Amino acid sequence: MEYGQNEVGTFMHRVNRFIAEVSIRGKIERVHVKNTGRLKELLIEGATVLLEEADHPNRKTKYSLVTVKKGDKWVNIDSQAPNIVVYDALMNKKIKEFSSLDIFRVKKEVYFKKSRFDLFFQGEKTRGFIEIKGVTLENNGVAMFPDAPTVRGTKHIYEMVEAVEEGYIGILFFLIQMDGCRVFSPNKRMDPSFTKALLEAREAGVHILAYDSIVTEKGLTIGKSIGVQIE
Repeated sequence: MEYGQNEVGTFMHRVNRFIAEVSIRGKIERVHVKNTGRLKELLIEGATVLLEEADHPNRKTKYSLVTVKKGDKWVNIDSQAPNIVVYDALMNKKIKEFSSLDIFRVKKEVYFKKSRFDLFFQGEKTRGFIEIKGVTLENNGVAMFPDAPTVRGTKHIYEMVEAVEEGYIGILFFLIQMDGCRVFSPNKRMDPSFTKALLEAREAGVHILAYDSIVTEKGLTIGKSIGVQIE
C-alpha cells in the first residue's frame, strides 16, 4: 500500500493516545497518531517521522503520523495498514502458505457466531478465517506482540480455536511492520495470558504465521515469512 502526500517531521511528544506534537519545518503541529498502542520505544523526542497529509479539509488535524525512523530503518505504525497489506498479498498470491489452496473468494470482516474476523477465505474444498495483528515492537531482532496487555487479542485467539473445532481453517497472521527481524515471539512478560492462549491455539490446530514488511517513505508491502517461537 502507498500513502498520499507525505511530510517529514520531528517527533516532540505525545499528547494522548490519538494526538502528538510534531515539528514540521520549524513549526509545531498537532497530528493524529494512527495507533493507540504505547509505542514507547518508537515515539521518543527527536525521532524522525513521516506524516500523511489528510485529504479532508475540515479535519481537526492536517496530518496523520504513520511511520517512525528507528536507527537506520523505517517502522510503520499505522494500525489500519496490516489488514490492507495482508488482503492485497492474499489476492496477489504473495503468501506462500496459501499457494496450494484454490481460493476463489475473500471477504473482509466476517462474523463467526459473535466474533468478527478480519478475513474469510473460501476455496473448492476449504474455508477459513484470518485474524491479523500488526507488530511494531522489536528487541534485538525479535518481533513481539503485544506491547500492552490485550484482553481483546486473547479473546480473538480463543474464538479462532472455536472456528477450527467446527471445521474451518484458522490462521493468526502477525504482520511485522518493519524488516530485519529474525523471529516472532509473543510478549510473555507484557501479557502472559496472550502467550498462553497462543500456545493453546497452536496445539488446537490454529496456524500461526509471521511476515515482515518492506517499509519505505511511500508506504509498505509484505515481505518474507519469518519463524515463530512460542515458549
